Amino acid sequence: MILFQDFGITSELATILAIDLTIAVILLTLMRYLQGWSVKVNSSKELAERDNFAFGISTAGAVAALGIVLTGAITGAAAHSYLTEAIGMSSYGLFGLVLIKFGRFLHDKLALNEFDKNEQIIKGNVSVAIVDASAAIATAIIIRAVLLWAEDLTLDTFIAIFSAFAISQLMLVLLTRWRENRFASRNQDSSMQQALVKGHTALALRHAGYMIAMALSFNAASHFIIFNPTAYVTNVIGWLVFSIIMLLVLSLLLFIVKKLVLARIDLADEVEKQHNIGIAAVEMAICIAIALILTALMA
Repeated sequence: MILFQDFGITSELATILAIDLTIAVILLTLMRYLQGWSVKVNSSKELAERDNFAFGISTAGAVAALGIVLTGAITGAAAHSYLTEAIGMSSYGLFGLVLIKFGRFLHDKLALNEFDKNEQIIKGNVSVAIVDASAAIATAIIIRAVLLWAEDLTLDTFIAIFSAFAISQLMLVLLTRWRENRFASRNQDSSMQQALVKGHTALALRHAGYMIAMALSFNAASHFIIFNPTAYVTNVIGWLVFSIIMLLVLSLLLFIVKKLVLARIDLADEVEKQHNIGIAAVEMAICIAIALILTALMA
């Protein structure tokens, strides 16, 4: 303990850190098993016996998503008592877990509405699993941003968090529809969702990049909205307006950067027709890199 004190860590702070870490580990473990329970399969059997890569990717996305959300719950000053810290950490963590599961449900029903996602993952469809994992991570990035934006632990705070969450899910659906229309216009009205069902991994990687980039741009929008838990309508309008603005700015920057970084490469042909996973991975990296830079500039 003397060694800890040399680094400015008191016994009280060490106990609070231990409480936060214990709750985080419990929630991460719970998320792993929830993956199996939600689709009515044995997660251990899917991962270790059937070697279902798609289920593994989907589970990895869920666990990573919860970890991202928990960083939003942990960040900040320690509570005045161990009980308050435990209640706060558990409340935000469980609320984040519920929002992740709810976000995935909405994404399945509204964004990926042409097929049964869980059925495809159980069948081992890696492309669908990549999109599913990315949607979970994108949702988590947004939830984390909102948790850091919000203050206190009241009913109004949770309403404010849920309002921002609802807007973010709307933006993810709009993004998916826009990408679908772009894909159809270049592929004789073919369905992007059906291409994913057929195992189009390159397309899945590119779409994953756009979803995560959009989530990061949503994070940037949080720096412009003043937290007021009782201003319900203002919060919704503010998140919607700034999210649209940031998405438009992101889209413009991506158009310019991809023209420069991937010059003399027909992205539509390489990714959509030739299933070039390498090009899709580069495009995904560009999306995330630009979004990260934009978020840092707006902070």
